[in-house]
Amino acid sequence: MKNKNTRRQFLGKITAGPLAFSAAITGSARAGIQAGAPDPAQSWLSKTNLPGTGKKFVPVMLTPYTDDGRIDFNHLSSLTDFYRAAGAKGLFANCLSSEMYSLSPDERVSLATHVVKRVNGAVPVVACGSFGNDIKERAEFTKRMYDTGVQAVILITGHFAEQAESDETMIRNLDEFFRLTGNIPLGTYECPSPYKRLLTPKVLEHVLQYDRFIYHKDTSLDVAQIKQKLDLARGSRLELFDAHAPNTMYSLQAGAKGMSAIAGNFYPEIFAWMCENATDPLKAKDVETMQGEITRMDPVISTSYSKSAKYFLRKRGLPIREFCRTNSTPLSEKEKQVLDGVHQTFLDWCNGLGISPAKAS
Repeated sequence: MKNKNTRRQFLGKITAGPLAFSAAITGSARAGIQAGAPDPAQSWLSKTNLPGTGKKFVPVMLTPYTDDGRIDFNHLSSLTDFYRAAGAKGLFANCLSSEMYSLSPDERVSLATHVVKRVNGAVPVVACGSFGNDIKERAEFTKRMYDTGVQAVILITGHFAEQAESDETMIRNLDEFFRLTGNIPLGTYECPSPYKRLLTPKVLEHVLQYDRFIYHKDTSLDVAQIKQKLDLARGSRLELFDAHAPNTMYSLQAGAKGMSAIAGNFYPEIFAWMCENATDPLKAKDVETMQGEITRMDPVISTSYSKSAKYFLRKRGLPIREFCRTNSTPLSEKEKQVLDGVHQTFLDWCNGLGISPAKAS
């Protein structure tokens, strides 16, 4: 039996900072979507209505590689299983953390296909699909991505207007895209690349009229903007997921459906726990303490991401190489030492919260 003082010691101790040293690192195929046909997007909602709050941790998946730089599908299976064991209630494949811009079109499709087959319907999968040189090409690739079996194809907001172009231009381009993609379920991602284009109230209100949107990954970093989007989306099927770990408690308590932060590639169990407990008044003190820790850790783990995440997961026992296509610079010994400290802190968190860290398969 655990010592009855464990929880009190946890709350009083971790804020003292086992990471004090961190300052050193400052119409289409699958178109059975027709009038009267079952709506595949409903699986995004129904399959994750598990006991608890209904909040969801949906990780932004990494891409494992072989020594010669090909996608390592065996290790991708292990990673997929690990996310689920850690409490993920959905998966976001082929995203920026997956190095989607460094993957060929065929690799993007193969990646999503493999993840969908691996989970075999146990949890929903979404994937970015708005790639191409013009609206027609983006629509065609979206159809191709939907054919992999994902619950929704995610649109990168910066793909539908140049940075200097107006909301009106973006809306026109989206309308044309919608016309070319039937009733495929969709989502939006305010991806930092090619540039970060935040959804304005005007654009969000417009796309919600189509009743095709079920997922939004928010990168505004601003809880006030998140609340505004939540107000606009009330009554729709759109679920908002915050990408900013320092917002976790605040966004979940404001009504966000879940989290899709890069920090979930280090300690997914913590985000699953926060999603489960952020709105529980009996856990308020623990939630506040963990939020402080998550916020304090964020700049540490962001250094040399996503190579840092792969090093961390390897330390946790996953058979995943540090190799990244977007960053060939090895982690320094200093960076590794800091991440080793983060790992120990993560174990301390788990001990204090009564969480068993997920095991690699």
